[in-house]
Amino acid sequence: MSKRDDLIAQYADDLKTKCGVQPDMELLKKVTIGCGPAIYDADACTVASSQPKELETVKKNFLIKKLGLPDGPELDTGLQKAIETYGMSERHKHRAVLYYLLTKHFGREAVYA
Repeated sequence: MSKRDDLIAQYADDLKTKCGVQPDMELLKKVTIGCGPAIYDADACTVASSQPKELETVKKNFLIKKLGLPDGPELDTGLQKAIETYGMSERHKHRAVLYYLLTKHFGREAVYA
């Protein structure tokens, strides 16, 4: 297995065990590939959900630019819901897992079709 395949398996395990979600493996793979080289960087592969600046970056660069959602309070609500699903006490929130949860929450799977 490649490094990316190993990471996808790890992300699927996070979704199952930490989020209680049965992952759509094709979508998870596409979301992971969409994260690009960030998944291999120790700092960039996770989201610091306790830092407002980091959440604003996720909102602008992923929710608005990538998923094409209009800016509004529902983005903050959805982001908070995804963080709660992952677990507030979970310190290492993998970017690909959080992006997967957000994609599903907002019903934007077609972006990765």
